[in-house]
This record gives sequence, C-alpha cells and structure tokens, in this order.
Amino acid sequence: MHLPSHPARAQGGFTLAELMIAVTLGLLILAGMTTLFVNNTKAQGEIEKANRQVENGRFAVALLSGDLRNAGFYGEFDPTVLATPAALPDPCLLTLDALKTALPLHVQGYDNPAAASVGCITDLRAGTDVLVLRHTRTCVAGESNCDPVSAGGPFFQASLCSNPSELDSGDPRNFYALDIGTATLDRHRRDCSQVAGSGTLAPIRAYTTHLYFVANNDNPGDGIPTLKRAELGSSGGVLGMTIVPLVEGIDNLQIEYGIDTNGDGVPDLYAANPNLANGCATAACAPVNWRNVVAVKLNILARNLEATQSYTDNKSYVLGLDGGGSANTVAAAGDHYKRHVFHAVVNLPNPSGRKVP
Repeated sequence: MHLPSHPARAQGGFTLAELMIAVTLGLLILAGMTTLFVNNTKAQGEIEKANRQVENGRFAVALLSGDLRNAGFYGEFDPTVLATPAALPDPCLLTLDALKTALPLHVQGYDNPAAASVGCITDLRAGTDVLVLRHTRTCVAGESNCDPVSAGGPFFQASLCSNPSELDSGDPRNFYALDIGTATLDRHRRDCSQVAGSGTLAPIRAYTTHLYFVANNDNPGDGIPTLKRAELGSSGGVLGMTIVPLVEGIDNLQIEYGIDTNGDGVPDLYAANPNLANGCATAACAPVNWRNVVAVKLNILARNLEATQSYTDNKSYVLGLDGGGSANTVAAAGDHYKRHVFHAVVNLPNPSGRKVP
C-alpha cells in the first residue's frame, strides 16, 4: 500500500539582515527609554531639591516670626518703666546685672558684624546679620504645658502687688524679680496686703535671650550654611549659652528694624541699624531707637543643600537695605547651588501694644 506523498514545506525564519534591524531598533528603543528615565530622575531630583529649599526658607521665616512676636513679653510687667541702657548691651555678658540692664531692649541686632564681635556665637558666616531677642516664656514654669523648674533658668517674676515694698515703692527694681533660681523670687499677686511679704507668690516664668545667626556649617566642616540660635540657660546655678542648629541651607540673613518715631505703635521708618537713624552708629550711643522698634523685616536667602552641576548661579540678590540705606546686594556666588529669597514683615505686638493710646 502506497501512502500519498506531500510536497516538502519550505523552512520559515528571519534573515540575518532582519535580525540586525530588529536588534538595532530594540537598542534604539532601550536607549530612548533609558534617556527618558534618567531625565525624569534628574527632574524629580531637582523638584525635590527645590521643595526642600522652599520648605527650609519658609520654616526659617516661620520660626523667626514666631519668636519675634514674643519679643518683649514679660508676663504682667511693663518694661517701659525701666531706664534705657547707656550703651548697647553685650548679649553674651552672662551676669544677672547684665541681664537686668539689657531687659528693656526687647530686640537688638548686629549689622554684618565681624565674627569676633559677638563672643558667644561661633562660625558666623561673613556678611550676615545677628538678631537678639529677649522675653520670658508665655507659659508658667512648672505647669503641665511648660518645662519644669528643674529644666533650669534664669527665671522672671512680675509683681502684681500694690504695697510699699513692691509696685507702690516707686522703684522699678521692685516691680519684678530676676534670678538664676526660684528660691529668691519673692514678688506677689494682687491678694497681698500693705504688709511687706504678704500674699500669694506671683507666677514664675523662664527668662531667655536668643541670638539668631547664620553659621558656615551645620556640623563642623560640612559646608552647609545653617540658621542657628544661641540660647540663654543655666546649669548647676551657672548661666551659659547653648548653640542649637535650626534650619539647614540658610545662606544669608539680613534684617531691617521698623522704628516708631511718634509713639503710636506703628513703624515710621526702617533701618538696618536703628542707631544710625539717631545719628550715631557706635555701641557707645544710648540705644534709644532700639526701644522704639515695633516691627522687623526679614530678608532670608535659602540655598539648595545639594549642587546642580548643570547650573551656575550667576544671579545677585537684593536683601533689603544696608546700614547706609542703599540696596543690600549679595553678589553672585558663581557656584552650582540654586537659591531663593524670602521676605517677611513681622509686627511686634508687645512693644507696639504698649504704645497704643
């Protein structure tokens, strides 16, 4: 029996030329996708850098603004009864007498000082300002929402007692008490009588001085400009300053002070150095205009934490006015970091509120 024969089928497949074309097209597609992925990664990285920069700048503004609004707060005590210091006080002088002398100045500043001129801060970035704020905590020491007394002082106590040994004495030094510890604080509430020492002790609040400045580094040698704060405190009955890093990437801080010249609580002019507005620029002048500061203009330059090699910063930045009243221009850095300027005007409710009729 013979089986039917079938014609042989031709073998199917790709020619070498077809394979070469397919491989080439595949490589082109892969290269395109790789390039797209790399570009998207770079773009996402730049967006993240920009977001961190904006977040850091805004946080620096919010942090400074919040502390500025507390400047000059001393509980129920009105510091306008105190004498103006004969000269601008040294915020790094850590004695009780020095603290009491400086207490009337709720705000104080240094316009682009030399690094050695403010002794209690280190690594000060050249060409940047230093801001000094004084106030008490808004909470009462030892209460549930506040640090315990054991956290350290100094401590402040405002008298509410109208008797001959306190408010009716006519001596402003008896209107409040300031000491490293609480044992000697003996001012009283309104329930006192005309007998000295009578009544309930007045609330006690922690007293602080804050010095804000821009340092060259966050950690030693890392090259990250950082907003820092020197904080007054005490340990073992000894006053001291502790430097605390706050915000990375803050490249420059320039400040102008709004001065109330007619006593209505509203700033009438702004100056980088209020003493200049009084015709004197040295520390030997009586800081009259510093007592009349009722607002502060913040000019902050924030920088990316990481460089962008394809970018060169050739821009200059205007950060308010300098001590002579001219535009305070920061020259182009010429490096590979992107920067952004932040401005804010902060009213100081405690000193301005005391001036309102």
